[in-house]
Amino acid sequence: MAGVDILILIVFVTFSVTAGLRARRRASKNLEEYYLAGREVKGWRAGVSMAATQFAADTPLLFAGLIAVAGVFSLWRVWVYGFAFLLMGFLFAAFWRRSGVLTDAELVEVRYSGKWRLPLRLVKATYFGLAINSVVLGFVLLATFQIVELFLPWQAWLPEAVYEGLVQATRWTGIDLSTGATPYSPEVATTNNLISIVLLMAFVALYSTTGGLRGVIATDLFQFAFAMGGSILFASILLWESGGPAGLMDRVFTLYGAERAESLLSFAPTLDEALMPFLVIMGLQWLFQMNSDGTGYLAQRCMSCATDRDARIAAFVFAWVQILGRSLVWLVIGVGLLVFYPFSAADTLDPNFAASRERTFLVGINDWMPIGARGLMITALVAALASTIDTHLNWGSSYLTNDVYKRFICESWLRRQATSNELVTVGRVTSVIVLLLGCFVAANLDSIQQGWKISLLFGAGIGSVLVLRWIWERINVQSEFAAMAVALIAGPILLWAYPDDDMEWLRLGTMVLVSTGATVLAAFTTRPTDRQVLLAFYRNVRPVGFWARTARAAGDDPASVLRTLGRKVLATLTCGGSLMLALVGVSKLFLRQPGETWFGAVLFIAGALLLVPLWWQRLVERPDELERST
Repeated sequence: MAGVDILILIVFVTFSVTAGLRARRRASKNLEEYYLAGREVKGWRAGVSMAATQFAADTPLLFAGLIAVAGVFSLWRVWVYGFAFLLMGFLFAAFWRRSGVLTDAELVEVRYSGKWRLPLRLVKATYFGLAINSVVLGFVLLATFQIVELFLPWQAWLPEAVYEGLVQATRWTGIDLSTGATPYSPEVATTNNLISIVLLMAFVALYSTTGGLRGVIATDLFQFAFAMGGSILFASILLWESGGPAGLMDRVFTLYGAERAESLLSFAPTLDEALMPFLVIMGLQWLFQMNSDGTGYLAQRCMSCATDRDARIAAFVFAWVQILGRSLVWLVIGVGLLVFYPFSAADTLDPNFAASRERTFLVGINDWMPIGARGLMITALVAALASTIDTHLNWGSSYLTNDVYKRFICESWLRRQATSNELVTVGRVTSVIVLLLGCFVAANLDSIQQGWKISLLFGAGIGSVLVLRWIWERINVQSEFAAMAVALIAGPILLWAYPDDDMEWLRLGTMVLVSTGATVLAAFTTRPTDRQVLLAFYRNVRPVGFWARTARAAGDDPASVLRTLGRKVLATLTCGGSLMLALVGVSKLFLRQPGETWFGAVLFIAGALLLVPLWWQRLVERPDELERST
């Protein structure tokens, strides 16, 4: 990195730390201020913050790898999540906000009855706060190692005696965090990565653990602007060097031949695709996953919003920025990398092909971006890393603080109330625990795609119960226990039974069938939730769907409650249709294949606009709670 590049990075770090310190006093008041920013966040700010978190530096690397391994068509595996994000907005966002809980694990004691509520809350806090969060943070950190290993050569900057001592310490520990992104020895690469990650974590800790969620959101907005600006600049340079969009597409066809190029660039499956397995994955992946109802940091952002309408708008902004805005830029970059770093059919047989193609995103920055522009892009990647890591540290520690320490250790075991200052301190300390576990997972992953697919499998085991508990009153505490038990037991078995990627659809399909079956079976064969608990939950949260008995007890029309669910699902599907049509249409305007006219792109965009009246009113209406009477 040149002096100008380092200066840009310093400006970014200074702003982020300052924003966190400014929020320190308010964040230190209590857990609600620390983890939910006082429940007064505007919808657009919460939405951009979610997008900044999902902008994680591992995701553009994932895009580059997917396009090379399976073509643009494979990106639907990422884009299909748009429906889940919109379902959260139109259906679940307001529910989370009305529930009044601090974490999604706390919802257990609001939604269910019986002696198993607290054990389930403890298990969920541990499962999400440590297991799931560590896996997700792990492949984010894997991308971090790849980035810092390439761009931060500490052996060239530190005194030789100091650096050699650090290398000896690394060699003594036996840790290997090298990624193969550079020609350095494993000891040197690991030492560089450790120095970088310690400094990055210290930087993130300065604002995220001091300013809480308020500090995280404030820096997320700045970090997202940096990340998008850097990505747009990178895409522009690749287009310029290729002779514009038309020149880029011509070069793809020249390098790979017409048949292979059409396969790589197609938004639709080719005739030789394994269509059924892919459709199974697409149909299951967006709904049967660990964030199917927003559980996790998405729910946290919704709970932090000022109103129901803000929570709904947050999810909408998140979905459109995430799927349309971000994907268009990364799509251009991913296709450009096919040209600047071509590969042959023989290369695809290499077991490390996916990981090597993921790294082309970083190699392209190093090779093609000039001084200053490269500093902006490196800062953008650091911003993306920081905005993801700060959220996972804040979100993960919220479980350990609110659900494990406050509820279980203090209230249930020690029979005392923890003070606000004590809880905020515990929150800051537990962030370090979450980070260390994430580093351990990262050291044992081969590629980002591997970590992503493992998290998808375990998430598929709990997706159905997370949705059903909101829309079906019969779901009880045993249902959630059953789903989690299936996920934890069946996950390793399915990974062993179907180890190959082409069997992923069987892994996911089997997990969904077994876990959903166990969830429904538990609901019908165990004692239902106490009617008074359900009534209190219904009156407070006002869920929709299959709540006939409880709705009657509350004086509502069960048919109206069910119809409202239908209207919300329709709004989700039509808004999702607009989003996907716009994505394809705008993409085809930028990346038209040789001989392809702009007419098809215009039709897609027109279709997106025609669907808008079907969902727009549901998005902006207020107040949401009056919906049932209409």
